[in-house]
Amino acid sequence: QTPLTLQVKNKAPAEVQITAEQLLREAKERELELLPPPPQQKITDVEELNDYKLRKRKTFEDNIRKNRTVISNWIKYAQWEESLKEIQRARSIYERALDVDYRNVTLWLKYAEMEMKNRQVNHARNIWDRAITTLPRVNQFWYKYTYMEEMLGNVAGSRQVFERWMDWQPEEQAWHSYINFELRYKEVDRARFFNIILLVIVHPDVKNWIKYARFEEKHGYFAHARKVYERAVEFFGEDHMDEHLYVAFAKFEENQKEFERVRVIYKYALDRIPKQDAQNLFKNYTIFEKKFGDRRGIEDIIVSKRRFQYEEEVKANPHNYDAWFDYLRLVESDTDAETVREVYERAIANVPPIQEKRHWKRYIYLWINYALYEELEAKASKRTRQVYQACIELIPHKKFTFAKMWLLYAQFEIRQKNLPLARRALGTSIGKCPKNKLFKGYIELELQLREFDRCRKLYEKFLEFAPENCTSWIKFAELETILGDIDRARAIYELAIGQPRLDMPEVLWKSYIDFEIEQEEYEKTRNLYGRLLQRTQHVKVWISFAQFELSAGRGENLSRCRQIYEEANKAMRNCEEKEERVMLLESWRSFEEEFGNDTTKERIDKLMPEKIKKRRKLQAEDGSDAGWEEYYDYIFPEDTANQPNLKLLAMAKLWKKQQQESEAAEMDPDKDIDESQS
Repeated sequence: QTPLTLQVKNKAPAEVQITAEQLLREAKERELELLPPPPQQKITDVEELNDYKLRKRKTFEDNIRKNRTVISNWIKYAQWEESLKEIQRARSIYERALDVDYRNVTLWLKYAEMEMKNRQVNHARNIWDRAITTLPRVNQFWYKYTYMEEMLGNVAGSRQVFERWMDWQPEEQAWHSYINFELRYKEVDRARFFNIILLVIVHPDVKNWIKYARFEEKHGYFAHARKVYERAVEFFGEDHMDEHLYVAFAKFEENQKEFERVRVIYKYALDRIPKQDAQNLFKNYTIFEKKFGDRRGIEDIIVSKRRFQYEEEVKANPHNYDAWFDYLRLVESDTDAETVREVYERAIANVPPIQEKRHWKRYIYLWINYALYEELEAKASKRTRQVYQACIELIPHKKFTFAKMWLLYAQFEIRQKNLPLARRALGTSIGKCPKNKLFKGYIELELQLREFDRCRKLYEKFLEFAPENCTSWIKFAELETILGDIDRARAIYELAIGQPRLDMPEVLWKSYIDFEIEQEEYEKTRNLYGRLLQRTQHVKVWISFAQFELSAGRGENLSRCRQIYEEANKAMRNCEEKEERVMLLESWRSFEEEFGNDTTKERIDKLMPEKIKKRRKLQAEDGSDAGWEEYYDYIFPEDTANQPNLKLLAMAKLWKKQQQESEAAEMDPDKDIDESQS
């Protein structure tokens, strides 16, 4: 036979869904609700009490039998017996528990506290003795034991316990507790004795020395306190110096009004303790100087603090030249020359490891400042010369040089009225490492000395070194012009424009043209413009040429100017830059508006281009289409190729006008009817 199976007819989900968490929570809540409250038991006679005790003891014993190592069960059992005043039973339970785990500190404490509560002093002493013998490193037993004896008035017993404790050399707080105990009973000598033992033998720390000194100070033994501090300084020496010891020593002397001793202590410590470990020392020294020192003392401490900071910075990174600059500025303002020289020598000894100019730019200013200090502050010209010479020897001139160093050295020698040495230095610089700045500085020096022949020779050397430097050619020509040698100046300009490569040719040509205009050599100026236009057809050259002819000041200047504009317009017809041609025509139109007649004005108006908007296709870097862009183009009437475009443009404008008129007529039909009727 096949078993019958139950078929669920309605398989739809229930309207109210119940989670497993909800089922468990409800089961737990109902379980608590179903627990009946414990019955209230009333004991009326001895038999019921004995029966209750028996059942309770059986429960405790069963719990202990299940797990003997759970000490809380033993303690609960003993405390229950204690609550029934069954001290012997409670004592027996504690003893049984100690047999199980004699290292449990809580068990010993509860056992001793029970005996003390019930005034069983001898039993309590016995338990404490057993506890400190079994576990001598548990400080809590000793504290409780000594406190109990002291509360009972047994001072000798408490002292005996303390002495037994000290034999184990416990932590510092235990010694201080013993010292405080002796002080409570006015035993100062014993307290001093244990302080010495604590300091020298057991825990020779700085804070313990300070506490001992304050102990002596508190009881009025100031000489003893000073000796303690002195012995502490001697004990720790210079290898293990601590700022807290010196701060405490200084404050002690400050309280004794020994201000000079305070100052000596602070300075002694600051000179020997590492700077990063002396922040608190600095702070207290500053406060002391503000309270009892003069202005000079306050400044000294601030300066010394900053010096320590800079020393740490330059020790951490000797090539941090900014830190050296700040350090040198500080020592220059407050110390003697020898100290400043020492710091400068330390600074310049940190030569950059890489021979690249960018790494030397900050470093070279150390030498410059050193030389200026020796010259201006120390007034030592001989040492200044040595500094400059040492610096020049140090610089790798084959790779790079510093023109400012050579020029400063030469200027120093001139101030010392030693012109041959200055010239020798600059000549050496030009021979070893020629630079534009060196040539310019040397020429400027000779100009100030009015040595023009030397200037000419220097310019010649300069132009041999850098023939493409247009500024040098112009300055050389201007020098000859000032000296009145026009032919030499013109020859220099001719040499300059004949150079195959120039850095600023337009400036040179402009200077040459301005030179000829100043000399009123108009024909030569025209020739210059002609030669320049053979090299370049730039629109600005044509406009400048036309303006020159306009300002020449002769009767035919207008016709010449107009002729130049005509030639420029013809020359620029094939120019790709239409904006330059437009610029030329606008300049021409402004000229005609000022000086021309109606005919010339009408003619230039016909030459003006038509500005139209166009579109062109853009391409990206990879060759793909990037869309279209609009730009403005110019159509010039003169260009025969543009004539069809102009006709087409005129027809387009006419058609647009007709379209606008027809749209206006459609918008206003009544107006057309009225016109037809009229």
